[in-house]
Amino acid sequence: MCYLDTASKNITFHKMHLTGWILAVALVFGTSNLKITSAGPLHAQCKVEWYFGIPCRQVYEGLVTQIKQWRTMSSCVMGGQRCLYKLQAASIHFIAAKHTTPFKKSVDDLTFRLVSFEFFTHCHVSAMSVSESWYAIRDHGTNYCNLYNLMEGSGLTDASGYKEITSDFLCTQRSSADCTVY
Repeated sequence: MCYLDTASKNITFHKMHLTGWILAVALVFGTSNLKITSAGPLHAQCKVEWYFGIPCRQVYEGLVTQIKQWRTMSSCVMGGQRCLYKLQAASIHFIAAKHTTPFKKSVDDLTFRLVSFEFFTHCHVSAMSVSESWYAIRDHGTNYCNLYNLMEGSGLTDASGYKEITSDFLCTQRSSADCTVY
């Protein structure tokens, strides 16, 4: 009887030991995979800060006008994704919109927060684009392009004092984004 108890304890010990090793390997594997995604958000999204040497009213008007101009599929007939934007809400300090990709029909939520500074002569914009798809991790820079295309299309990238601040850490695959495609 004593022999069986010892054998039973040895089997239990070995099972626990094996379980520990499996858990350790899983943690190491999981951690090494985390390094791949730790260079950016864990969900397809993008955050950009823009600064302009023009009043927020001009930035607001440029963005809202561009969103409305690109609401149909017609602006994408030659390729790219500069179409299917939909204005959700707009005020001088906040703009909300949606962008639907023309072929996959993925939907991204866009927000722009506009804050005046230097006696209302300059504008700071905090913009965010987030994929509605819970499973979206990599997006080839689509969320960055959702925002940048509006800035460029409206001519705001040529505005006085234009400055952009973002990174791969803030924007999924920002450095590989090709906004002529996405």
